[in-house]
Amino acid sequence: MRATLIYGAGDIRVEDAPDPSLKETTDALVRVTTACICGSDLHPYHSMSPADGPSRIGHEFIGIVEDTGSEVTTFKKGDLVVAPFAWSDGTCDFCREGLQTACEHGGFWARNGIDGGQGEAVRVPLADGTLVKLPVEESSPLIPSLLTLSDVYGTGWHAATKGGVNEGTTVTVIGDGAVGLLSVLSARELGAERIILMGRHQTRTDLGREFGATDVVAERGDEGVEKVRELTGGQGSHVVLEAVGHLPAYQQAYGVVRPGGTISRVGAPQYEEAPIGFGSLFGGNITLTGGPAPARAYVETLMPSVLDGTVDPGRVFDRTVDLEDIADGYRAMADREALKVLVRP
Repeated sequence: MRATLIYGAGDIRVEDAPDPSLKETTDALVRVTTACICGSDLHPYHSMSPADGPSRIGHEFIGIVEDTGSEVTTFKKGDLVVAPFAWSDGTCDFCREGLQTACEHGGFWARNGIDGGQGEAVRVPLADGTLVKLPVEESSPLIPSLLTLSDVYGTGWHAATKGGVNEGTTVTVIGDGAVGLLSVLSARELGAERIILMGRHQTRTDLGREFGATDVVAERGDEGVEKVRELTGGQGSHVVLEAVGHLPAYQQAYGVVRPGGTISRVGAPQYEEAPIGFGSLFGGNITLTGGPAPARAYVETLMPSVLDGTVDPGRVFDRTVDLEDIADGYRAMADREALKVLVRP
């Protein structure tokens, strides 16, 4: 089969790879029909050392079940399924608590010998706990929106729910990538009274307004913090959703949060050390939360509004490429020519 590998920063290749096969009785084999490139894929694309490559990549996909192990009971050949970005057994203590990203027996795609999602097929471990059957056909126009349940919509929802967004809250979203925009959508769905989007790419912030942003702040750093403070009467936001993952975004977050407020981080942090003292978190009684979204926990909650057309999170996809052209999709996202790229194997 053909699959995407990353060899190092800026070096994406599509090559022949071994066809996946069942290894465990709990496995399923899925032929990928739709995949995509994630903003978090750009972190290794920007910085990965060639010494760490080549490796498979990709963690969001929809596909058709081609075969199952003898212990798989939920799925059969021909089922159309979506895969969350972490695979999990669905039965351990953490899975039962809705924290599948901490599954005691699970893991993440494209790591430790597990297939990546940007290829023609994937061996899915722990299929019963991981996959979710989709009640549509492969050709459905809802496929892009349903694919967002694999990661970015679930991650935006995780940001908003962990942050405690509800009716009457003022929310600031930092970042106008797909996760930031779907954090805006999630905040709107949860009833936020005011949603301030911090982003500087107008085509993206225009979509953010359509998703529910009431204000847009294009300024960054201290200037951006001052602008948000002005918009909130000097108090700041009850909840800040940080969807970037770089230290300056975290610094903006504690600059705009209201005393007693909450910062919810879902942008994969590219740093280990950050301020938490009097001038950042402690002095204002700020709560810091967030983390990798247990997307599997949210699929059943979010899918109905996608199926009935109440929301259209698939609008974050603004370019489609064939698998063989995926390197151009990476380049387009890295150069900010595309927001999020859909991939058709």
